Amino acid sequence: MSLYLEIPELNQQFPYRFLLNDGMTIVYPHWHKEIELIYASRGKVNIGIGQTVVALEEGEMIFFASGEPHYFLASPDSERYVYQFDLKLFDESSLRKNEENLITLFEQGERHSRYWPPEFSETIKNLLVELYDLEITQPMGENYLILSCLYRLIGEFYQSLPRKTEQVKVTPTAVHRKETLERLNQVFDYIETRYQEAITVDEVAKFVGFSPYYFTRFFKKNTGQTFIQFLTEYRVNQAKFILSNEKLPMAEVAEQAGFSSVKTFHHVFKEAVGQSPLQYQKKMTE
Repeated sequence: MSLYLEIPELNQQFPYRFLLNDGMTIVYPHWHKEIELIYASRGKVNIGIGQTVVALEEGEMIFFASGEPHYFLASPDSERYVYQFDLKLFDESSLRKNEENLITLFEQGERHSRYWPPEFSETIKNLLVELYDLEITQPMGENYLILSCLYRLIGEFYQSLPRKTEQVKVTPTAVHRKETLERLNQVFDYIETRYQEAITVDEVAKFVGFSPYYFTRFFKKNTGQTFIQFLTEYRVNQAKFILSNEKLPMAEVAEQAGFSSVKTFHHVFKEAVGQSPLQYQKKMTE
């Protein structure tokens, strides 16, 4: 099976999501920049890591650092909670003192709860269950409560997460994957800060140090989309967020989401979503 880069559909303003998967939800080998934690809520969950299959027993947890490949095999009569979040949720520049950075914390930490101290393991499990409860109950202030849980989780990891007992061999493939992710992160950051402006392939290629031709092939190979398709999808998602949370004239929504005109916005949005921006807004605010 080939390895692919997954780009989770996260809200850019709050890059976190929860998924509830049953044991027959198979996921092929993939990697992504987001941190992923898995909790086996019921039964045994079979997870592939490289050439090894780990049987995550009921009640156990495992996490994957940014860029670490993994996949899920059929696991009958099981259920798993999946948590994904981008490390940009945490303001390291103002919060971190003498600690190692978050990327290193997850890369060098022992990923499997089977090898964690029991008290630490129980604390993390309780936080993950609390996050699940928030997903189900959706109380007022939900995102604040989610963020509170995630900050507590990070704090607990800094205090008690054991280091990996075995030194992981860095292969040329892993180095290449890390370099690819770093390049793509440059592109994603560029889009996040400039999506309201006119962006061309030539400009982005120059920004990351590639020729336009090489960048076009690089981006399509690693994301499965052309750069323009990805940029358009990003702008549509921005528009969906604005339409769901604010009452603004369509011209202003179009401008804030990065579209050159209301006409273009309406056409692209309807083609992507299957309904007009106004219809989508009414549906989301009913």
